[in-house]
Amino acid sequence: MFKPYEIFIGLRYTRAKRRNHFISFISLVSMAGIGLGVMALITVISVMNGFEEELRSRILGMVAHVTVSGDGGALRDWPDVQRLVASEPEVQASAPYVETEAMISFAGNANGVLLRGIDPAQEPKVAELTLNTTGTTLAALQPGEFGIILGRDLGLALGAKAGDKVTVLIPEASATPAGVLPRMKRFTVLGTFSAGMYEYDSALALVAMQDAQRLVRLGDAVSGVRLRLADLMQAPAVAQRLAQRLPYLAVGDWTRQHVNFFRAVRTEKTVMFIILSLIVGVAAFNIISTLVMMVADKRADIAILRTMGATPGSVMGVFIVQGAVIGVVGTLLGLVGGVALALNIATLVPWLERVLHVSLWPTDVYYISSLPSRLQAGDVTRITGLALVLSLLATLYPAWRASRTDPAEALRYE
Repeated sequence: MFKPYEIFIGLRYTRAKRRNHFISFISLVSMAGIGLGVMALITVISVMNGFEEELRSRILGMVAHVTVSGDGGALRDWPDVQRLVASEPEVQASAPYVETEAMISFAGNANGVLLRGIDPAQEPKVAELTLNTTGTTLAALQPGEFGIILGRDLGLALGAKAGDKVTVLIPEASATPAGVLPRMKRFTVLGTFSAGMYEYDSALALVAMQDAQRLVRLGDAVSGVRLRLADLMQAPAVAQRLAQRLPYLAVGDWTRQHVNFFRAVRTEKTVMFIILSLIVGVAAFNIISTLVMMVADKRADIAILRTMGATPGSVMGVFIVQGAVIGVVGTLLGLVGGVALALNIATLVPWLERVLHVSLWPTDVYYISSLPSRLQAGDVTRITGLALVLSLLATLYPAWRASRTDPAEALRYE
């Protein structure tokens, strides 16, 4: 027998064939419960991390980090503004834009959209549209040709494809001999783009900036200038400095538009962590039940150990070791399963959809069209530590009860 003997006896109790098979069953349930809880926690938190990162990259790929717009929706000296913002060290690029609400109709179908006029040469520097564009490129948006690139889902809803003519109406009236009519213009569909988010794919249309200026009658003015920063988390500070340098213009940043959304995602992640931790807590209670029944079953053995000179602390150590083994094995099983599931969740979900013939991740319900996952070592460490701590805490009361066993009372009827 190796020393310390508390570990030897605790391990022996764990792997021995007990007379009471119900205790063995409860031990297995406790181990499985801890493993399931750890696996669920790792998987869910990894998916939440991937969800947050995917949303941030996709939203901020379409939304400027900082926006400088003119008072009343028109910015006339935008070239000067571009030169001024270029002096900010955090600003990587800038691009003018024209934006207005509109309605697009085709073949009896009509949809409200956000019409954005862009400069094809400058827009790719501030938005990640070039790589996601399908069917054409931004360079196809030539001034005067009135071409339009639709969001993928918008094109499907209208039934329009490349080469079709769509009618764009904006909520501004024009006086004509026939009376006051909405301002409208026919555009040629050049292709579609996919931003990976239903919010943009179903409600955004891109045209050449000069064509949008003519449609909205802005002349040489634009709606504003979009900025891209090296570090998007510096957007509030950069916006504040620009607001001081450009007091006559409206300066905003992405945090004012989406900060509550990302805060809600982080809050949901915290709540999910707390809720799923209850699974590990329930498994820890099962460890208490297992050890309490084990203590009752081993009263005679405990009494013999005490009469042979074992101290109450040694008796406690025996049962702490036994409960710790259940917790450690269950945690390791959950760790392996959780890491494997988190790393392969993007493959498993499409496989389940093919097998079950259902869409588990519909794009018209969720912001993104796939289930992302990002495994972080810090989360894995925190979850593993939580499971181990709860498992060890669960052993204290039964072990303390075992150490309080009176040898004479326990051996009276043996």
